[in-house]
Amino acid sequence: MNSTRFGFTLHATDGKARTGVIDTPRGQIRTPAFMPVGTAATVKAMLPESVAATGADILLGNTYHLMLRPTAERVARMGGLHRFMNWQKPILTDSGGFQVMSLAGLRKLTEEGVIFSSHVDGSKHHLTPERSMEIQRLLGSDIVMCFDECPALPATEAEVAASMRLSMRWAQRSRDAFGDRPGHALFGIMQGGVTRELREESAQALRAIGFDGYAVGGLAVGEGQEAMFGVLDYAPDLLPRDKPRYLMGVGKPDDIVGAVQRGIDMMDCVLPSRSGRTGQAWTPRGQVNIKNARHQDDPRPLDETCTCPACTGYSRAYLHHVFRAKEMISGMLLTWHNLHYYQRLMEGLRGAIAEGRLDAFVADFHARRAEGDIEPL
Repeated sequence: MNSTRFGFTLHATDGKARTGVIDTPRGQIRTPAFMPVGTAATVKAMLPESVAATGADILLGNTYHLMLRPTAERVARMGGLHRFMNWQKPILTDSGGFQVMSLAGLRKLTEEGVIFSSHVDGSKHHLTPERSMEIQRLLGSDIVMCFDECPALPATEAEVAASMRLSMRWAQRSRDAFGDRPGHALFGIMQGGVTRELREESAQALRAIGFDGYAVGGLAVGEGQEAMFGVLDYAPDLLPRDKPRYLMGVGKPDDIVGAVQRGIDMMDCVLPSRSGRTGQAWTPRGQVNIKNARHQDDPRPLDETCTCPACTGYSRAYLHHVFRAKEMISGMLLTWHNLHYYQRLMEGLRGAIAEGRLDAFVADFHARRAEGDIEPL
């Protein structure tokens, strides 16, 4: 039965890794969870029911893109984002802050918010914490993200500190503007770059405000996996144990496994769908580049252990052919496969944590990847 309120129940731990369930009025989210990205109210190359069939419990939508096209007001008139895109499970929307900050010369940052020019038509917009909360309310998001500022790296420690403190002031304004919305959740976003003292200051500020969940932001922005894991070795521990912890914009399968080992509950990334459209397939033995000529006469599936439509119905030779021929089915099949692989990885992590065998699961994960894609005889 679906809950009428938002809540998080921790079921088991293995080291720092956790497994549990997030309850929402639109259904449960099993954690650790990977959220496919539906930037413009669609997961590219996938039908909503196909995304659900991969095992996804929740999607991510993009505030920045939806506010520009078709506009949040139009989505609201159409009955909200769930009805608009025909997805009845939970939806998390980001705040738009990261996309706006990536506009570089097209934006102006002030204490109030950000003034920027649309990449679609050049129109001027003013995005503030209050406007971000309004947009996400119009979209009908189940999980709303605070409006924050994510500085472009490399940046000095002073620049990162100033940005983090601005984000914390915006977090309070986001909390005030969000108000009391039973059944909907607001997540705060920790910033602070790779400096532990700044991360601690940010976490303390967020905990003082109080949120339904907490994100670790400002990572996976070019700092490298070693630096990211260095932050994740302590950052999740700074956040409340009884609330979900979300690592934004991650990532590759080994990033996900490492983040889960360090106490992360939720992740999102465009990688599985983007890779699918560019001929890259993720498998337990690493990436397969279906463009390579070695696949053109290969009758095997991408992965003999996979039950997705690409693997149960088609050969590598066929997938190679339709990619080379630029047929739409190529991106459809490879994206389905990649999303299926990601959800199967999450299922495996959840089971391993619940049964206290995460170390063995991770060792096998890395051993199989080290084997690489096996050539045909």
